[in-house]
Amino acid sequence: MKRRIAGMMVFVLMMALLYGCSAGKGDTVTIGIGQYAEHPSLDNCREGFLAGLKSEGYEEGKNLKVEYENAQADNSLAGQIADGFVSKKVDLICAIATPMAQNAYGAAKNTKIPVIFTAVTDPVLAKLANDDKTPAGNVTGTSDKLPVEQQLKMIREILPDAKKIGILYNTSEANSVSAIEEYKALAGNYGFEIVESGITATADIPLATDNLLTKVDCVSNLTDNTVVSSLPVILKKAGEKKIPVFGSEIEQVKKGCLATVGIDYYDLGVKTGKMAAKVLKGEKKASDMNFEIIDQAAFYGNTAAAKDLGIDLPKDLTDSAKEMFDSIAE
Repeated sequence: MKRRIAGMMVFVLMMALLYGCSAGKGDTVTIGIGQYAEHPSLDNCREGFLAGLKSEGYEEGKNLKVEYENAQADNSLAGQIADGFVSKKVDLICAIATPMAQNAYGAAKNTKIPVIFTAVTDPVLAKLANDDKTPAGNVTGTSDKLPVEQQLKMIREILPDAKKIGILYNTSEANSVSAIEEYKALAGNYGFEIVESGITATADIPLATDNLLTKVDCVSNLTDNTVVSSLPVILKKAGEKKIPVFGSEIEQVKKGCLATVGIDYYDLGVKTGKMAAKVLKGEKKASDMNFEIIDQAAFYGNTAAAKDLGIDLPKDLTDSAKEMFDSIAE
């Protein structure tokens, strides 16, 4: 009997090591949440992630301990945060946004710590997944890939005479580079020309915005973390010139972007939390799960922004909207 019990204990231990972490609902697990920048869409991702974990039996203060760090859009700080999580031997790292995910995977690559990412536009380009969408290692998560073609269709319907769309982006963010390429590939199908303006730091945005606004009929904002952090500056300058700014998700429309066809980042976080729960329970290994994409994009519009710009949003869009806003959030 003793040998049988000992054998079972060895088997359980081997399975735990095999899956990297296999904590049950009754065990307390520690996860590190690294968020690249502080803005509402990424905050929503984090809140959704915790809600997704809770729905699967992992609740902060009960059987879940959370170490949360924000890199404030600083790549070197993101690296330090990732290294810190590894040194603390957390059970799992949740990395929010592409630069954080790249740093987390790099830090945990030679350990047994799984990395679950979210808000990564192109995991393949970010080298977090292979060309066939399989994980590059013990890493998986969710993509916030933009519905670019739907966005272009929407812009054309709202602005039938527009010709040039301006896009600001951080040249070091892989997610933005990927989105720019898709915009350029599809824009001609809708009679648009993309005018891009690459920046490398937040300090570049005011001048880059001024220059871009002299060349375009409207601006389409990406999920670029550096640019989103400076959205109020962009909206103020564009508003003074009566140039519409289109967002890429709901929070940007709340802030004053005219409209978007985008995803709900809270829902994205929930999906990510449920993926993480499978890993924590030992039901799946991160290395066995392909990344997932939310493809239920919806229209969001801001009637206050439309009024300021002197634009009437088409009725078929407003009638089909998931949500409309009649004010501009501070």
